Amino acid sequence: MKIEKLLQDYPRCFLVSADNVGSKQMQQIRIALRGRGEVLMGKNTMMRKAIRGQLSKNPGLEKLLPHIVGNVGFVFTHENLADIRDVLESNKKEAPAKAGAIAPLDVHVPKGNTGMGPEKTSFFQALAIPTKITKGTIEILSDIHLVKKDEKVGASESALLGMLKIRPFHYGLVCATVYDEGSVYSPAVLDIKPDDLITRFMEGIANIASVSLAIGYPTVCSVPHSIVNGFKKVAAVCLEADIDIPQIAAIKEILANPEKFAAAAAAAPVEAEAPKEEAAAAKEESEEESDDDMGFGLFD
Repeated sequence: MKIEKLLQDYPRCFLVSADNVGSKQMQQIRIALRGRGEVLMGKNTMMRKAIRGQLSKNPGLEKLLPHIVGNVGFVFTHENLADIRDVLESNKKEAPAKAGAIAPLDVHVPKGNTGMGPEKTSFFQALAIPTKITKGTIEILSDIHLVKKDEKVGASESALLGMLKIRPFHYGLVCATVYDEGSVYSPAVLDIKPDDLITRFMEGIANIASVSLAIGYPTVCSVPHSIVNGFKKVAAVCLEADIDIPQIAAIKEILANPEKFAAAAAAAPVEAEAPKEEAAAAKEESEEESDDDMGFGLFD
């Protein structure tokens, strides 16, 4: 009854993975989402049964069924999905690398002094970690890639990270899938910005214009290019045949006296630098005046 009510009341939700999340951490997440969303955890078979019961009212819910696998739950909300995801990610907790756990990320051990005594040298040798004794303590000579992502943490690696007091993992509710009014997609879509959409849109326009120009088929995207290309041909014919039209007057003037325009283009940066040179000269003059006011030379 609870999941049916939530599915009716909320148009969107996250499917979240809850691996390695303790009860206290779950309570803190619920407190952080209070008034903004609701967290629902339950047995997968029960959640699937409840969703199938709502398919007659909302057929789009069927897309959720393949994603209800493993230790998952729901986070329902009316608010912006990106903001709710930020709340979930801000409530992650540090955790040690336990033996047998699947590493969610690569773990590196930095080089430097460990503070351990020489009696631990054999332990580092077993893991093929280059070390030396410095002032009675073990020093790691180079950065070590100890654990690779998506691989099991070994007992030796776990013990070493524990001795070095490194807690490399962070656990919390991980957004796995987004359901938004009948659409199911990856949370990575939430990272798309308006600038990204504009860039992709402009790339699409450029592709359409290129294809249209190549096959000679006019479209809204290619017509401006076709007009420009046509004007270039008209200008070339007029210049070759010495025909005067107002649109190419500036072009003919440049071709008739290119030195004039080259000098004008070179003069523009010089004019911009002139105020800087005047300021530098004024500064030098003020420094000379201040030296003269002293009334004596360097060796007086």
